[in-house]
Amino acid sequence: MTDIPTLQPATDVDERTKVDVRPTTDDGDHERFAHIVVPKSAVTEAYITGDTVTALCGKRWVPTRDPGRYPICPTCKEILDAARAGRGGGDQGDGGGSGGDAEG
Repeated sequence: MTDIPTLQPATDVDERTKVDVRPTTDDGDHERFAHIVVPKSAVTEAYITGDTVTALCGKRWVPTRDPGRYPICPTCKEILDAARAGRGGGDQGDGGGSGGDAEG
């Protein structure tokens, strides 16, 4: 008879779990931003009618995506902050007449 080696079960198991916390995006979405549109109601209306909107930075598009999945356009944010500071309103958070959709 031939001696056949037997396999022993492994006693050391590495049970680390890797969790991907990056938001899921469609192809090409990594270069997109959530733009700010004033008044905010213009975005809602454009979702319904399919009309284009113009962001504070000048970007024109038809909103179709959830802007919460994208970072805020730095140019739009800068323009909004300057407008608020100019009228003495300071930073009032993300509300107050801003809205947007993601496009790049």
